[in-house]
Formats: sequence, C-alpha cells, structure tokens
Amino acid sequence: MSEAATSVNPGLSQPLLAKRTSRKWLISALLTTAIVALPVLSVIFLALSPEENIWPHLIETTLPRYLITTIQLMAGVGAITLAIGLASAWAVTMCEFPGRKFFEWAMLLPFAVPAYVIAYVYTSLLDYAGPIQGALRDWFGWENASDYWFPEIRSLEGATLMLGLVLYPYVYLLARAAFLEQSPSLFAVSRSLGHSALSTFFKVVLPIARPAVAVGLSLVLMETLNDFGTVDFFAVQTLTAGLFDTWMNLGNLGGAAQIATTMLIFVVILVTLERYSRRRQQQYAARDNREPIHRFTMSLPRQMICVAVCALPVLFGFVIPGATLGLYAWEYFGESWNPDFIRNTFNSLFLSGTAALTTLLIGITLAYSRRLHNTRGMQILMRLSSLGYAMPGAVLAVGVIVPLAGFDNWLDSLMRDFFGISTGLLLSGSAFALVFAYTVRFLAVSAGSVESALQKITPSMDMASRSLGHSPGKTLVKVHLPMLRGTLLTAALVVFVDCMKELPATLILRPFNFETLATYVYQFASDERLYHSALPALIIVLAGIIPIILMSRSISNTRSIA
Repeated sequence: MSEAATSVNPGLSQPLLAKRTSRKWLISALLTTAIVALPVLSVIFLALSPEENIWPHLIETTLPRYLITTIQLMAGVGAITLAIGLASAWAVTMCEFPGRKFFEWAMLLPFAVPAYVIAYVYTSLLDYAGPIQGALRDWFGWENASDYWFPEIRSLEGATLMLGLVLYPYVYLLARAAFLEQSPSLFAVSRSLGHSALSTFFKVVLPIARPAVAVGLSLVLMETLNDFGTVDFFAVQTLTAGLFDTWMNLGNLGGAAQIATTMLIFVVILVTLERYSRRRQQQYAARDNREPIHRFTMSLPRQMICVAVCALPVLFGFVIPGATLGLYAWEYFGESWNPDFIRNTFNSLFLSGTAALTTLLIGITLAYSRRLHNTRGMQILMRLSSLGYAMPGAVLAVGVIVPLAGFDNWLDSLMRDFFGISTGLLLSGSAFALVFAYTVRFLAVSAGSVESALQKITPSMDMASRSLGHSPGKTLVKVHLPMLRGTLLTAALVVFVDCMKELPATLILRPFNFETLATYVYQFASDERLYHSALPALIIVLAGIIPIILMSRSISNTRSIA
C-alpha cells in the first residue's frame, strides 16, 4: 500500500506543480498590464481633478483652434498617405514595369526618416534664405520676396506634406500584404467579365483589402496626432503643440492632462472607427492564395506612370532628404563630431537598447501567458497592454510623470521625516522615466510580434515538452525561444529604431543636461542651426534602414510571383 502511494503521489504532484507554475505566468501578466495601463489612468485622474482647472479658459480661447487645426492636419495627411500608399502598393504588386523589384523595398525607405528631420531638411532647401529661392532670384533678377510668389513651407500645408511623405509606408506596407494574400482567380474572373485593371482594383481588390488599409490609415492618423517636432517647427497649433505650451510655458500640468485626455478621445474614436468599418467583414484565406501572381502587362506610357507613382515618393521622401543630410554632414563633420555628439549618441544607444530588451522580455511574458491561458480575460489583458502604442508621446509623458513624481515625493518626504535625508527625484528625474515611457509606448510591437509567432507553433510541441517533465518556463527556454530567434531579433530592432526617433516624450521626460540624438537634432533646428543637426539626423535615418529591409523581405517571401 505504501509503495502504491509513493508511486502515485509523484504523478499527482506534476500537474499540481505545472498548474502553480502556469499561475505564476498569469500573475506576471496581470502585474505587467497594470503597470503599463498606469499612465493612461494617471492622465484621466489628473484631468478630472487638476489643482487649477483652466478647462473653461481653454474652451473659450485656444482649444477650438487646436481641435480644428488637428483635424485639418489629420485629414490632409490621411488623404496623401492613402493616395500614395494604395497606388504604389497596387503598382508593385500587380503591374510589370521597369524597376519594380527595386521599388518593392525602396517604397519603405521614407519610413526611416523622422517627420521632424524631413521638415528641417526641406525648410533649409525651400525657405527664403535657402538655395532654391536664392537660385530663382538670381535667374530672374528678383530682389526680395515681394517680387514673386513662392509656397510657404512653414505652414499647415507644409506640415501636411512633410508628414504624408514619411507616413505613407504604413498604408503601403499593409495594403501590399493584403494584395499579396488575395486570390488570383478574383482577378481572372473580373477581367473575364470585361473589367479593366483599374476597374478590378476599385470593385474587387480594394473592398477586400479595406480592413488592412483601415489599420494602416489609423496608424498614420495616430502618428500624425503624436507628432510634435514638425508642427512645432512650422508653428502649426495642434493639440500636441497646445499640450507642450500649456505644460512648459504656462506651468499647468492639470491643463496639459486635460488636453491629453482630449487627444485620448481622438485615439479612441480612431480605433472605434477602424473596427466599425470592418465589423461585418469576415474573410478567410482563399485556396489559391499561394499560387503565383500573373502581373498585368501594360503599354510604355502606363509603365512610365507606374514608375513615376513609385519614384516620386521615394525621391522626395528619402533620396533628397538623405542626400542633403549627407552633404551637410560631410561639410560640417569637423564641427559636428565633438564630445557632445558622441555622448548623445551613446545616450540614444543605451536608452534604445535598454527599452528594446525590456519590451522584448515583457512581450515574451505576455504572449506566453496568453498561450498558457487562452481565455477572454487574457485577450483583454493583451489589448490593455497595447494601449501605449496608441497614446501620443506627449500624452504618455504626462501619464508617466504623474505616478513617478508622486512616488519620488512620497519617498523624499518619508526619508526626510525619519532620516533627515532628501532623496530627490530618483525615478522621474532619471533615465528610468524614459525607459518606462519607451516600454509602454512600444510594448505592442514586441508583444504582438511574439504572440503572432507563437501562434504558428503547434501545441503538440508544448505537450511533448511537458510530457518529458519540463515546466512551462523550461519549455519556453528550450523549445520556443530557439524557434523565435528571427522574430525576437526583428521585434527588438524595430523597437530600437522607434526609440531612437522618439521625440515628444523624450523632450519632456529627459533628465537635466541629458540629450539623445532626437533632442539634439531638435535643439539645433530650434536654434536655426540646421547644418549642425545633419550628422545626428543622418545617424537616426541610417539606423532605420535595417528593419525596413527585413520587413520588405518578410512580405515578399509570403508569395511567389510568376
């Protein structure tokens, strides 16, 4: 009897131990999600109970102007990105023309250029004192600005164009992936019914791709709402600019939180509209969606139109800004390469690397917890953990500074009372605040990538590992992580580049006398020293090219081409 008991008890303890270990993953996911959601709750709490309520004053004075300008900017950028993204995605996917293979990945290059960088470049080229207007005055004998008309780059229209040139890859990326997934038989049936290639695009292809296009457009609009460097440099008064003005110039954190809440409402509306637009669409993969695509053959004039559709965005969104930055960086290399540049480059690399590693670890925790507990509650936790990606950087900075400053003040008061020591700003005044903000902002990138990759691993792999006595943790380390190496590297690289480019939250949360490459470029541009900002701006652009190539390859490999 005792032998039977001893032989049964170990067998019973294994499921119990596994259940306890699995529960630890669930608790970790709960704690992580609570920490990530803390900035959102902090913004809402501060907006509802500010120390000085200036909301009525904002409504009567500046808020309507902020709202109208923001809506105009978002509408203009949305229209530009839709036109460029859809036309170029359709051309490189379904049309045969010279340079098509090059443009497949080159269309993503403007992704590497931050909006504020391209704004600085074109201002230096197109402003009154720039080389283009100077050359026009020399050629035509004009003496001053009153002798001729030239479009004003520092305007709402200029900001709209700058943002459109660097944000259209969101639409292009998702639209092209959707086009590649569609069935070739749909094109054949449409053409057999007498529809042209253009008619097939609008009546068949675009309606099916609408969910992916809606996601891309919503990301564009969120990034437009998040932008600060461009609108600040062009003096365009959007909600983000108003938040900075209310906080930094008026010194009213509560008022800034109220504007931040208004921006959150914009985000909620965008997400809701995106989901509402595809509420009745249920799509399944076609049986022949892996068959080779037969591209349309066109006349030479139409091929040239395709070349122009793809070449112009790359030319104005990457080639001209990149060449200009390279020229300026070469001419002013001796002045730009100095201890400040080296220190700020190290700061950017350190912060971006730390944030990439942190988001990766947390993303693995959340995604693996979802795999172990695939319940409705875990789905909600995953969505909550992704809130930060939808939050504009300035809003996130408000949400981060409130709890961290509250903790610092509480700890400082406690240490003063008991030990007579002032601890100062341990968290809110250090690089920790920046890493925390970056992690919350870009956690959705790593968590989503890991979750998507884990879903492709068959559950039988887990069962085999567990039957051999491995715990969930050991199964993750020995089975899943080796299979996810490529996904983890890509996710970490994308987060790293996003952190290198991030400006609004960095401007607010950075410690005193602490600069990154993004803030370094912003400081030079604010002082009208555009030439000296070229080298750090070029480093940011070059860092963004690697993940672009990886993303293009991953999309191209999903479908063979005839």
